This record gives sequence, structure tokens and C-alpha cells, in this order.
Amino acid sequence: MAAPGSRLDSRDRPAGRGLTRVSVDPSAEFGRWKAQRLNRADLSRKGSVDEDVVELVRLLNSREQFVTTSSCAGRVLLLDGGVNGFEVQKQNCCWLLVSHKPCVKDDVMVALKKANGDAILKFEPLVLHVQCRQLEDAQVLHSVAIDSGFRNSGITVGKRGKTMLAVRSTHGLEVPLSHKGNLMVTEEYIEFLLKIANQKMEENKKRIDRFYNCLQHALEKETITDSHPKVKEKNKSSYTHKKKKPEKTHGQCIPEENDEKVESDNDDDDDPKINCTIFPEDY
Repeated sequence: MAAPGSRLDSRDRPAGRGLTRVSVDPSAEFGRWKAQRLNRADLSRKGSVDEDVVELVRLLNSREQFVTTSSCAGRVLLLDGGVNGFEVQKQNCCWLLVSHKPCVKDDVMVALKKANGDAILKFEPLVLHVQCRQLEDAQVLHSVAIDSGFRNSGITVGKRGKTMLAVRSTHGLEVPLSHKGNLMVTEEYIEFLLKIANQKMEENKKRIDRFYNCLQHALEKETITDSHPKVKEKNKSSYTHKKKKPEKTHGQCIPEENDEKVESDNDDDDDPKINCTIFPEDY
């Protein structure tokens, strides 16, 4: 079988033997993937990166070891999902309202008039997918995400060697408002829900800012470490520590206590020596 980082080629076969082994440079392969990704058109509904994550996306893509593949800064949604229950699939429903900023009750009430099925109000926090050059790069980014409050983040390693980090949080909101076009709650309750959603939006923005500042600090520290081989050798296993307090930078990079359980479909596969969640390829 081929070793990791190599592939079989039909050229120059030894007599009576199988295929020869041609080495593939993982860094060069990642460079090709990154160039292809950055040259693709933005196919999202909005067609551009959300304002609150523009600087974060720019910072990640400026580093040779990262490339962002998708992002959403966080949003309030009002969805009309049909009349067959509340398990709404966004691709199969009508988007009545989408806002990446705090919402007011009047906007929601106007949008609800268009609902014919089961309208659901949702708040979705930041979702960011980053392809990483190697697992060690993903682990650094994962540590920054967890310390910044994005506690449901995880790493996926694909069969072709693609290492992906999903930055996610758990402070979402999902509440049904109508059934078969009939409003099931009062306007007062909708106003109460929007207050909660807007508070979650504000907290989400704080976590994004914290993530950006902590990431800057981590990348600066990594640059200094790379320029001192002895320091790099000494610290190369630091990620394996379960709890590590990062240094503060101007009072900005302050990790939250990781007191919530990280949700995972693959809890049995967690390595107790590594503070990250590895998800299966098709997660």
C-alpha cells in the first residue's frame, strides 16, 4: 500500500512488480487547493463576506497555512417551512427575513404576514470553515476558537488529506411562531424573543472580536517560535495540554472557562491527550 503523502504512478514500473511510488508534497498540494478556492466565485445568497468577519477572513487567508471555504458572521432568520412539522430544512423553505444586524419587532411582524406554513424564528451564531495545511495548524486554530467561546468547534480529516476546521458555537435560538399560517404567539412574546436574539447577536460579535485578537496573538507567537528552532522544539507539544491559559494582549485575548460539554457525533473517538474534537469526513 502507498504510504501517506505518496501516490502510485503507472510510469517506470519495475519488471514483475506493481506501480512505482511518486512522492507528493503536502504543502504544494495545499497551495493548489488554496489557489483554487480563492479564485472561485462567491456562490452564497449574499454574494460577499459578512461585514463582521471580513477582517477575520482576510487575516486567515493572508497566512499560507489557512484558507477559508465558507463563513457566516451570525444572523437572525425567519423561515416559512411548510405545514409538515417544525424540522425545517433551510434549502426547502421560504426565507421571510434575514438580518446580520439586530432586528426590531415591526420587521418580523411584516415578514410574518407572508407565512403560509410553519414560521420559525432562528438566531444562528458564527459558522466558519477553514481548510488547514496540516493537522498541527488546525489544532492551533481550534485552540484559539475554543478559548474565544466557540465551544462546538471541531476538526475533520478527509481521505485525501484535507484538514478542515469548523468554528461553531452553541448559543443559537430556534422558536416556532406560526402553524399553517396562523400566528401562535403574542406580539409581546415576539418582542421578548427578539430581545434575546439581539443579545445573542451582541455576544456573538464579542466572540468574533475575541477570536480575531486571540488569533493575531497566536500567529505572532507562532512566527516568533518558528524563528527560534530551540523554542519551537520545546513548545511543539503544548497543544496536548488540556487546559492552558494563553497570555493576554492588551486585555483582549481572555479565554472563557470551558465549562460546557462540546457536542460531537463522534465522542468515542476523542483523544484524551488532545483538546479537540475530530469529526468523521462526512460530518
